[in-house]
Amino acid sequence: MTIQEAQQQVDTWIKTYGVRYFNELTNLAILTEEVGELARIMARTYGEQSFKESDRGENLADEMADVLWILLCLANQTGVDLTDALQKNIDKKTKRDNKRHKENSKL
Repeated sequence: MTIQEAQQQVDTWIKTYGVRYFNELTNLAILTEEVGELARIMARTYGEQSFKESDRGENLADEMADVLWILLCLANQTGVDLTDALQKNIDKKTKRDNKRHKENSKL
């Protein structure tokens, strides 16, 4: 699935099952919440925190997909073509950082 196809599929799902998009600020709050859920799993899986009983069964891939879903919603709502935006971002980073990381003695 391409990013463009993902944006379209989310839009179709929202219009078919979700009635409408939540407003942009609500979706931003939801994105923040989903990133927090992802962070909790990452901290417990790869960091120093231990799992609580209530964290058992949480799925890293599903939490990442939740973050992507809401990001796709926000892109659809604001008219952002994420395929184009990502390509421009890659181009910007390539131009700006093409030597920076390789020349970083800390890495």
